[in-house]
Amino acid sequence: MLKINENYQKLQGSYLFSTIAKKVAKYQADNASAKIIRLGIGDVTRPLTPTIIRALHSAVDEMADEKTFRGYAPDLGYDFLRKAICDNDYRARGCDIEDDEIFVSDGAKPDSGNIQEIFSADSKVAVCDPVYPVYVDSNVMAGRAGDFDEATGRYTNLVYLPCSGENGFRPEMPREDVDIIYLCFPNNPTGAALTKDELQQWVDYANSKGSVIIFDAAYEAYISNESVPHSIYECSGAKECAIELHSFSKNAGFTGLRLGYAVVPKDLKRQGVSLHSMWARRHGTKYNGAPYIVQRAGEAVYSPEGKREIQGLVDYYMENAKYIMSGLKEAGYTVYGGVDSPYIWLATPGKMSSWEFFDHLLTKASVVGTPGVGFGSCGEGYFRLTAFGSHESTREAVDRIKNL
Repeated sequence: MLKINENYQKLQGSYLFSTIAKKVAKYQADNASAKIIRLGIGDVTRPLTPTIIRALHSAVDEMADEKTFRGYAPDLGYDFLRKAICDNDYRARGCDIEDDEIFVSDGAKPDSGNIQEIFSADSKVAVCDPVYPVYVDSNVMAGRAGDFDEATGRYTNLVYLPCSGENGFRPEMPREDVDIIYLCFPNNPTGAALTKDELQQWVDYANSKGSVIIFDAAYEAYISNESVPHSIYECSGAKECAIELHSFSKNAGFTGLRLGYAVVPKDLKRQGVSLHSMWARRHGTKYNGAPYIVQRAGEAVYSPEGKREIQGLVDYYMENAKYIMSGLKEAGYTVYGGVDSPYIWLATPGKMSSWEFFDHLLTKASVVGTPGVGFGSCGEGYFRLTAFGSHESTREAVDRIKNL
């Protein structure tokens, strides 16, 4: 008799953003004339830049010519893109990363969900709280998380690293030994960032314990402070303990194209086994490679024109972040983030819960954000807004909130 993976039954309800979508859809159906402004899901809104579009068109034309047509992409990524990534994101920053340590994929979210497959089912996992839900849910599916405790809002086998206003939303070291540590900085959802010295402490901890850090750097393009590293490999010893994940979605607007990459250094070994080789085997078995035309678009991101245009996108969204920050502060809210990150994290007013404030904004201002508790129990009493809207919609949303 067929048996299902019972770990899926331990997942809590639907995915956070699916729940939000259902609530918004119901509100829109009941209020057909309402102009809803969405500052909840971290999806970009600016169109692809001219340099990216030209690269896509050129690659499409190649696919129409027998001499330049491409079939299956190399499963680990085309050499031209891996070299561009390595030259610009690593060598230019003094990081000793090689082209063949880059694994091109369809995004940081799939990689962050899939990377756990190369670790044993009884690995002890540490996550920040609040946390990007995929880190938790993928380990629930794999059977590492234990049972969900309704009283605490946490899984019994995960190690949670509380992040609060008191510690600047920077996690403290685990009080027990762990095997895998998920870190996302600049952070989603709180917008916090770690300095190089702070991140070095995590690298030193991981190397002393034999742990592996899964470092999600999806928002590194938004860093403005020189003290904040763009890559964990700027820290000494990181090649022996860290896997880094990157995305083209939030900097270059590739949410509709899907492109990202993981870095697994060859120096990273556990039990005498190369994790680089393990990930290459997994990648080659389960993935057929990002499309050629999308990888050519990714290469264009690193051209001089592409870099200028991408910086323009980042600057555009950070203008929104600045407006949200100043507007909410003016209205009396306590706010965090928004400096090295496109996310603004705010304390809910009065004694409102996160979901109560969600409903309040939706019904009174037709503005959609993300309840902090959806990212973990430590997110209760907080709320996330994104800077990924247009200037016009962002300003209107903030003005509506200020007028509540």
